[in-house]
This record gives sequence, structure tokens and C-alpha cells, in this order.
Amino acid sequence: MLARILSSAIIGLDGVPIEVEVDIASQGLPSFTIVGLPDKAVEEAKERVRSAIRNSGADFPARRITVNLAPADLPKEGPSYDLPIALGILIGSGQLKADVSTSIVTGELSLDGRVRPVKGALTYALLAKDKHATLFLPAENAAEAAIVEDAEIYPVDTLQSIFLHLSNQQLIERFPQVDFSAREEQQMFEYDMQDIKGQQQTKRALEIAAAGGHNILFHGPPGAGKTLLARTLPSILPRLTFGEMIEVTKIYSIAGMLGKDTRIGKRPFRSPHHTTSLVGLIGGGSNPRPGEITLAHRGVLFLDEFPEFPRFMLESLRQPMEDHLVSISRSNGKTTFPAKCMLVAAQNPCPCGYLGDNTHNCSCSSSQLIRYQKKISGPILDRIDIHVHVPAVKVEKLAEKDENNVENSTTIRKRVQQARDRQLARYTGTTLTANAELRNKDIKKFCELTDDCLNLLRLAVGKFQLSGRSYYRIIKISRTIADIEGVEEITQDHIAEALQYRPKSQNTLS
Repeated sequence: MLARILSSAIIGLDGVPIEVEVDIASQGLPSFTIVGLPDKAVEEAKERVRSAIRNSGADFPARRITVNLAPADLPKEGPSYDLPIALGILIGSGQLKADVSTSIVTGELSLDGRVRPVKGALTYALLAKDKHATLFLPAENAAEAAIVEDAEIYPVDTLQSIFLHLSNQQLIERFPQVDFSAREEQQMFEYDMQDIKGQQQTKRALEIAAAGGHNILFHGPPGAGKTLLARTLPSILPRLTFGEMIEVTKIYSIAGMLGKDTRIGKRPFRSPHHTTSLVGLIGGGSNPRPGEITLAHRGVLFLDEFPEFPRFMLESLRQPMEDHLVSISRSNGKTTFPAKCMLVAAQNPCPCGYLGDNTHNCSCSSSQLIRYQKKISGPILDRIDIHVHVPAVKVEKLAEKDENNVENSTTIRKRVQQARDRQLARYTGTTLTANAELRNKDIKKFCELTDDCLNLLRLAVGKFQLSGRSYYRIIKISRTIADIEGVEEITQDHIAEALQYRPKSQNTLS
């Protein structure tokens, strides 16, 4: 007898319907075969399903069992096919009579029949809603899946419970929808702007970067506070919108990094070490998985000790920084991951860290300086909107008592949020959410400049030998500065301040 159960696979960040076909033949020697490009975890489902069915009080048929996971040319991985395979065997053997044609089933089985949680529950729920199907999934994943509006979610604790539900003996109660509104919550941060001594210009640059979603590079001597400033950035970032929450939660759900949370309520901050692999940073693998740049989507990717990352890894960031996407091509297809994040980088001016410092002598040779500067290419530097020097703070400033006039992160975050709200209102009806996402054609539409501003820009481009990309990035930074001040018109003052954050020469690091 043939039974069909609908399940799902995750390709990239999207759910793909998988039809689990179970054929139980009355002739031939008893066997259990799974076909359809299963990986090792799917192959091992045979033993889990066999034990789960027996320990749940049902009979495992001693017949020739063939399971096909269609489409057959799509690789299948993970233990999420255990539950649909078990149901298919129960239906195919005649022990369960049920109509599951409008249902999607997923879940890992333990040997005693309990249903264990799986990755990507939010993706399964979005697919079920799109297909107008009922979703049966592990009870531990129900709260995560139920944030999808109008999704019909049924939490499954055991194989026996779904058997009783489908046979109308003991119905499972539908899981209620979880409120996933984008309300502002009280968030606690480890670092606060009020605790950073001095560095007023750097704080201003950080505020502009947060307000517009701009990439930023800190360079300065060791101990100046570059890392501390970067780690304080989350405390002034604007709140996630509802759509952004869904995007980020979906990524972390697929990566299996949600933990006990049903959603990601604040912007992610990722800080990979410079020894991380290319796949770990960009994403990939035989079955592509998101890397750090995708895990930082709608948040911050912080690369400390920027020149210590291998040059080929930094060059691999060029396309994602420009297109906000990571495209991974394999022989069996192409996978695309989102990568719309702020890049925050920190570096020393030279290997010893004291080039140009008035209090320490630089001990680096000319060849060392050249090698160090060549680690970061001009195209990478050109893609970073804001370049800011972080000078060493004098000990007198560090020893000062707390000043009442120093702004804390809450005050700065309010300005940043107001600036981002203006951007969201301006870009209503488009896919844009921040000034950093503006393309050249968008700049002409949303960043109208006066003749005086254009003249100042022309003078700066000629004097500093700025590239065309730098020209447009200066306009985007100026747009953000105007938004922080709450004005619609970009003035010469905004252009002048934006010019301070571009390096005078694209061929030097400082």
C-alpha cells in the first residue's frame, strides 16, 4: 500500500515542499530503504522510526518498505523527516486511516516515540501558510512557528499523540498565535556611551553610522578604545521593525541559534575572530549554511584587528558589502543569503600600533609598513562609508570623575531612532530602510543638492581624488546628518562634516 505525507526541506532561507512516499510491499524479503538523496542523518531515520513505532504501541510491518523523498534530485539532510516517515508507515500498513493531504509534518523522533525539536520552524510555518496547509511540528517549536499570522499550528509531543489526533480519538489543541509585534522593549546593554571617556568626534561618527546604517572603520593606536566603542554600538542602534524581526529570527531559526527565544528582539552583533574560515565568515559548505555576515543581517558585523584577516577573506566581502547579498553557487544549484549589515572594523595604523603617535616611537620597518598596508585593498576601503581616527585618551581625562554633561546611550539612541523613523517614512513604498542602502538612482531622487553643495563636492573630489563611489557615499552620509538634525534639506555644513569622514587618500590607512 502507498502513502503520501508532505514535509519540507530548507534550501537557503526558504522552505521547499518534500513529498514523503512510503510503499509497503507484501512480496519480497523484509527490508527498509530510503531513497531520494538522503544524508547520513536521514539514513539513520530507519532505526529511530522502527523503535519509535514499536515503543508507541504500534506494529512495525515486517515487509519490504521503500521510502522516497521527492523531488529525488534535491539533497535531503537532518532528522526532520522522522515523523512523516513514521506516519507514512502507519498509514501504508493500514494501522492509521487519515487524510493528511492538506498537512505538512516535520519532527525528529526519539527511540521511545517522543518528538524532538528541529531547526527552521519559522520557515516551515511560512511555507504552511503559503500552501494553506496545517503544520504538525514538535511542541518545543510551536511558539516559534506561531508568530506567523494565520498559520494553523498543531504541537506534537509524541508519535502516539499525533496518531490519536489523526484518528479522531484525542484531538491536539491548536496552538494560539504568538504576539510578535514590533513594540519597543526595555533592553539591557553591557556597555554605555556615558562610560567612554573623551572621544567626542568618534562618538559622533558612531551616532551617524548607527542612524544611517553606514559602514565604519576605526584606526588608532592600541588601547585607544576602538574595540570598546564598537561593542558599545548596539546600545544606540534603532529598534528592529516588524519585517526585520521576521528576517533575523528566520535566519537564527535555520541556523539553530534561537535557543529558548521565540524571536530575535534586538539587532544582532557578530564579532568573529580573525582565524575564522571563509565558509564561517561568508557562508557555504556542501549544503550551504549562513555565515557570520548573514547572521549579522540587519545588525553589526564587527571585525576587530581588521588587517589580521587574510586578504582573500576581506576581498570576499566586497560583493556582499555592495549588493547586500551572498550568492553561493554549487553544481546542484545556487543559494542566496541576505547580508544587509553594518560593517564595523578596527585596526592599528601599523604592526606595532604607534605610527604617527606623539608619545611612542614606531618600531616598524618600511617593508613591514608596506606589507601591512597592502593587507587591505583600496576597493575595500572605498566601500567603507566612515573612516575615523581614534586617538589615545590622555590619563588626565581617564582619571576625571563622571561628568554630568556626557550623554548616555539612551539619549543618543532616541536621536538615532528619530533619524531612522524619518528614513522609513521617506522610503515608504520601497525596499529601503536606511540611507546606507541608497543606490545611485535613489540618491538622485531622495538627496537633492543645492548648487552650493554641488560646488563643494566638486572641489572635494578634485582635491582629495575621491572615486565615484566615494562621491555618492558622502551624499548618503550628508543625508544621515541632516536626518539627525531633523531637517529635509542637505546643506553645505552637512557636506563638510561628511567629508571629514573620508580618507584624504585611498592609498593610505591613516
